[in-house]
Amino acid sequence: MDVRFSQEEYLRYSRNLLLPQVGLKGQKKLKSASVLIVGLGGLGAPIALYLAAAGVGRLGLADFDVVDLSNLQRQVIHSSAAIGQLKTASARARLVELNPDIQVDVIDTALTSGNALQMLARYRIVVDATDNFPSRYLLNDACYLSNKPLVHGSVYRFEGQASVFDGHQGACYRCIFPNPPPPELIPSCSDGGVLGVLPGLIGLIQATETIKLILGLNSSLMGTLLIYDALQLSFQSIQLHKNPDCPLCGKKPTITSLVDYEEFCGSTILSGKLLQDEESLKITPAGLDEAIKVGTAITLIDIREPHEQEISRIPETQLIPFGSLASQINRLSKTDDIVVFCRTDSRSRRAVHILRSAGFSRVRYLVGGINAWAAEIDNTIPQY
Repeated sequence: MDVRFSQEEYLRYSRNLLLPQVGLKGQKKLKSASVLIVGLGGLGAPIALYLAAAGVGRLGLADFDVVDLSNLQRQVIHSSAAIGQLKTASARARLVELNPDIQVDVIDTALTSGNALQMLARYRIVVDATDNFPSRYLLNDACYLSNKPLVHGSVYRFEGQASVFDGHQGACYRCIFPNPPPPELIPSCSDGGVLGVLPGLIGLIQATETIKLILGLNSSLMGTLLIYDALQLSFQSIQLHKNPDCPLCGKKPTITSLVDYEEFCGSTILSGKLLQDEESLKITPAGLDEAIKVGTAITLIDIREPHEQEISRIPETQLIPFGSLASQINRLSKTDDIVVFCRTDSRSRRAVHILRSAGFSRVRYLVGGINAWAAEIDNTIPQY
């Protein structure tokens, strides 16, 4: 394909053109390239911005979420004015404003086993900027079956990881992590938090590796897992090796088609809807408020972390952090009516199933957590 540049583009990319490793030939490769970015949150924001600025000719933006105020601490592609908008629409507007010479596709549907291969088909490189295990496993499997490299990144609290996976040349994600972890061990940024600048740094590493793949430069992270500790300001590199017993890319693969992993991971992110728990496991803020007012004896268990209770609290509650629940379960009585709550209800829903499995038949979770309580019952309590 004959790739041409306008005078404005020569000026726009002049600092790229001055690099001998890029030059005019490399800039043409960038303009001819197509990259799919899955996730437009903390990681996807810097990735999209810098790939657009570098002149990657076609960017696919896949996300079905909307911009929320709590996103803006780290998702720098969005603005306060974009709150409530689809992230794809907000991001596309910013990218076109930054570089009107590129093509930006928006994909507003959730990634599933039914559409993943079709979603990936138009792009040469896939960047994993998601925040959940179901999507990571699905993208890894889809990239392997499509013979496309996957530029991986993840963040949690003060730690980030990045790598490039290609099961046809080396290790894939499953070579390192063969199966999704059990639901009770899955952390999330919404529950545990993340330092706002951290996904910026990891995202830039992903953007760098993506550009190197396009230019034909050796990927520094192919076969390497880079771990960054923001508190210690330290980097650690772990060499990865292809697992001959990998269920996807090993000698005798057992995974030959795509499946959705939300049930394995205890997540419903892919389907975009809440789990349909039994009504007996739930209590609404209004229901709890009424029970308290009529004098029903209820044991309220706050399973958040101590520093979260400093932000907001419901009176007359016991604090048992989720991570300590198993070791402190003897503090609870199986004859009591127990209601557990967290910030929203992601941790408390898992806590209910843990307690039910341990024989606590009269335990429920507060729907929407303390944030819902603050919104519906006591607006003096701050939401976070």
